[in-house]
Amino acid sequence: MIKISNTLSGKKEPLSTIGDKEVRLYVCGVTVYDHCHLGHARSAVVFDVIRNYLECKDLLVLYVKNFTDVDDKIINRAQQEGKDWREIAEKYIASYEEDMARLGVRTPTVAPKATDHIPQMIQIIEGLISKGVAYPVEGDVYYEVTQFPAYGKLSKRKLDDMMAGARVEIDERKRNPLDFALWKSSKPGEPAWKSPWGMGRPGWHIECSAMAMKHLGESFDLHGGGKDLVFPHHENEIAQSEAYTGKEFVRCWIHHGFVTVDQEKMSKSLGNFFTIKEIFEKSPHFSEEIIAEVIRFYLLSTHYRSPIDFSDQSLKEAKSSLDNFYTLFQKVEELGNASGSSDVSDRLREFEERFERVMDDDFNTAKAIGVLQKLRGKVNAQLADGRTQWGIQTKDRIKSLGKILGLFQIPVERWSFKPWETALSIDPTLSEEMVEGLIREREEARRKKEWA
Repeated sequence: MIKISNTLSGKKEPLSTIGDKEVRLYVCGVTVYDHCHLGHARSAVVFDVIRNYLECKDLLVLYVKNFTDVDDKIINRAQQEGKDWREIAEKYIASYEEDMARLGVRTPTVAPKATDHIPQMIQIIEGLISKGVAYPVEGDVYYEVTQFPAYGKLSKRKLDDMMAGARVEIDERKRNPLDFALWKSSKPGEPAWKSPWGMGRPGWHIECSAMAMKHLGESFDLHGGGKDLVFPHHENEIAQSEAYTGKEFVRCWIHHGFVTVDQEKMSKSLGNFFTIKEIFEKSPHFSEEIIAEVIRFYLLSTHYRSPIDFSDQSLKEAKSSLDNFYTLFQKVEELGNASGSSDVSDRLREFEERFERVMDDDFNTAKAIGVLQKLRGKVNAQLADGRTQWGIQTKDRIKSLGKILGLFQIPVERWSFKPWETALSIDPTLSEEMVEGLIREREEARRKKEWA
């Protein structure tokens, strides 16, 4: 039985689906104004593995992951580069898809774009106004949070406390500082669509509600994203969706932890991020398929709900661990096709059951990798004692389970055992004094939080 940590209940709960043998999953995708960083890669890899595992349990997964292709950041980027906002969005959608293909992340069942769902958004907003939970003001439309008594149930925040702590808003047209925009009136030069309230564009939160309900229905099983989306994005999704339909929006909410650098969240706004492209480009001595497995191993070696700190050392350790597996595969292939035995099959089944138990327990990929590492150690010991019947059967079993994680899928002859070299290493031509000076500058920048 699969159990999942549900942010809504705060408990680990058995997977419960609306449809028989079908799981409907929505994950918040990227805002396409720049190249993706490792934080985006973590989200993609985590939900790729969750999808793989659910399918291995004979469940049909309808997986929807969107693109936010109209947003202030996209508009600003377009203005900076003197380009049309559509050109910016399409460029970075293509960049994202290229990165996902490199990482071995499967394409979602549906990858909707926000701008293709404007009619659905307008329909929901009109419904919310008619129900008295939203109000138009001079071409804008706001959701009135006090009209939804359950507001705060996902983030465990109390509305009264939020209202007391809210800063004074510049926009005095709001009835409450916490009210959020469903529709924004357009400014000159900005993208705009016709609406009952004039030319404008949707707010961020309404986009995901519209796309999720369009492709998964008014109620569905799982909704995922990073912990930074719990409030306000997912809280607002619940408020507007449930006020509109009168039904439970999502049964279970899954949130993954951040990728951090020196314990600070990796983000573009802090300037402390590494793009996926940079990691591939700074490792030219390895093939893309090897780099992809190193990144995936690193990301999956920590439970998805926990933060994971990035360093080049962590990639070195991931490469070293993968080398150990491929060394075993190489050894097994050199031994040839030794006949198996029922005893070996029974022991391998025990490891497979352990793998399944830890994956059933909230998709614990870190422990799943640990099970495979113990199996690798067991096989090496058996082979050292001349028990070659452990060879081919074990290799095939590890690769079969590894496929769920997107690991161990490279033929041995294409694997490079060369150690992972420091992608962010200091130029060896620098003098010791120069190195010490750079260290002092870095520490001073860290102290001031000048991440760029």
